[in-house]
Amino acid sequence: MPVSPPSPVIRVQAEDFDLTAENRAISAGRTDIGAVVSFVGLCRDEGGTLSALELEHYPGMAEAEMRRIGETAIERFNLLALTAIHRYGRIAPSQNIVLVIAAASHRQAAFDGANLMMDFLKTSAPFWKKEHGKDGSTGDWVVARDADDRARDRWR
Repeated sequence: MPVSPPSPVIRVQAEDFDLTAENRAISAGRTDIGAVVSFVGLCRDEGGTLSALELEHYPGMAEAEMRRIGETAIERFNLLALTAIHRYGRIAPSQNIVLVIAAASHRQAAFDGANLMMDFLKTSAPFWKKEHGKDGSTGDWVVARDADDRARDRWR
C-alpha cells in the first residue's frame, strides 16, 4: 500500500522563529531521517546603510504558493519532512527573515529540497521588501535579481 507524501509545514508570521525548536520538531521521534538541512536567511545591513527591511506579503496567497513549492520539493526529492517559515513586518539587520528545513533519508536530497524551496520562494511567492536607511530614508521596493531567476530556472 503506497504511503502518501508528507505535507509541508508552512507559516507566515510576524514573530521570530526558533531554529533549534523547529529542527527538533521536524525530526522528533523519527528513525527514518538520515539528514536534516536547515537554512536561515537574515536581514543584512547593506554595508551599514540599512536600519530595517519592511516585508509585506499577500495573505493566503503567500501561504498557498509556499505550500505548492513545498509539495513540489517533497515529491521531487522524496523528502520525509519540510518546514518553511517566512516573516513579515519590520526586520532589523541580523534578525531572521526566513527558515527552510528539509529532512530526507540521505543528505543530497535534503540539500536539494532546501535549495529548491528557497530558489522558488525568492522568485515565486508573493513577498515584497522595502529598505529603510539609517539616514531615515525609505527606499523603493526591492526588485528581483536576475541571479535569483537563474537559480530558480536550474530546477526546471
